[in-house]
Amino acid sequence: MDLALLAGTTSTVLFASASLPMLAKAIRTHDVRSYSLVALIVSNTANAIHTIYVASLPAGPIWVLHGFYLVTEALMIVFYLRQARSASVHRRSRADRPGSHRGGRAANPDPACV
Repeated sequence: MDLALLAGTTSTVLFASASLPMLAKAIRTHDVRSYSLVALIVSNTANAIHTIYVASLPAGPIWVLHGFYLVTEALMIVFYLRQARSASVHRRSRADRPGSHRGGRAANPDPACV
């Protein structure tokens, strides 16, 4: 194994290892509120463009690393959109309950309870 291949393999393992805790937490908790949708969109777009470059290279550690990033970023945006949709549905169902409105108080509160 030459030095370049060893360096590529080592860095691939290190980069992937650094991302695994973030991905594991997102999978376990389904909580990705701390992530920016814009950043996830930019990362996924960059990965799609970078695929053209990686595909022109001979097979090696960069293919593994790029594949890992493609899957990781795609999962993160799926989790983000799923959580945003779920939160939206939850907010709508709470707003549809009788006696509730955006202020969190009943529409016609009993004066004795105010």
